[in-house]
Amino acid sequence: MMDLSTTYLGFKLPHPLIPGASPLSADFDTIRRLEDAGAAAIVLPSLFEEQIAAEAVGTSHHMLAHQDSHAEAASYFPLADEYAMGPERYLEHVRRVSDAVQVPVIGSLNGTSPEGWLDYARLIQDAGAGALELNFYHVATDPGEDGASLERRLLDVVLAVKSHVRIPVAVKLSPFFSSFANVAQQLDQAGADGLVLFNRFYQPDIDPDALDAIPRLHLSDSSELLLRLRWLAILSGRIRASLAATGGAHTAIDAVKAVMSGAHAVQIVSALLTHGPKHLIKIRRELSHWLEEREYESLGQAQGSMSLLRCPDPEAFERGNYMKILQTWKAR
Repeated sequence: MMDLSTTYLGFKLPHPLIPGASPLSADFDTIRRLEDAGAAAIVLPSLFEEQIAAEAVGTSHHMLAHQDSHAEAASYFPLADEYAMGPERYLEHVRRVSDAVQVPVIGSLNGTSPEGWLDYARLIQDAGAGALELNFYHVATDPGEDGASLERRLLDVVLAVKSHVRIPVAVKLSPFFSSFANVAQQLDQAGADGLVLFNRFYQPDIDPDALDAIPRLHLSDSSELLLRLRWLAILSGRIRASLAATGGAHTAIDAVKAVMSGAHAVQIVSALLTHGPKHLIKIRRELSHWLEEREYESLGQAQGSMSLLRCPDPEAFERGNYMKILQTWKAR
């Protein structure tokens, strides 16, 4: 029996496959199906700062202003009066799920300001979540806001949340930083227990006749994994925090690539939305089979084996790979 065990956010998991934040984990019955399919842990959908603010002030202004603008909510982010899960109901969902399943339950918060995180970070912890994922999704549209200010705000949030909770804290990030490796290092030094790479930015289309922006949801495919692999490989072994891949993991081979690049966990969403919870069984079986065929003794033996830390001159490797790729195209 292949040993697929891994450690993520301090949890000893039987394998690295985790259903990420999505509508699937908003439904209790589906969560039970995910557990039955062998999910190693479950990430609940995000509680958004706009929801918290709207409940506090009794208005839908903030939610309407940001409708369809966030990560995993883009396809089902409803109008203010149609919210299926406000803050109190979210906490009840955390309690119910935590009591019902035997795997780690990871709550998720999506906000932009320190005050939007702190109270509910602790409430999610007290409701029974074993860990917390800070879903930092922010589109910097203000020309007066420089990159350093945005990074400082991110670090301040992580420092504040870490000081308010006892459970492990992961940070779900976008790749759009001028020096992502430095941001990752600073988050690691600030105490982040894990980094989740990467958030998907959903781009609205434009209807030129109606003069309107139209939200479009495109599920990921395996090609999106490549960006994740690059940064997992760059960070693996260089920071203390756990690393998770999210976005583009659909198959066992995708999971193998992520683990070899340095991932301790592989979050899966689009493949489960497409094929259903039982797809986890297939991926896990094929992952085990792939490793056995190649005579690996454990998943741990493969973990990080393709990281840049194994390369004596990573910068030269990156540039050499870049030049090699450019030379592979030939005009007909």
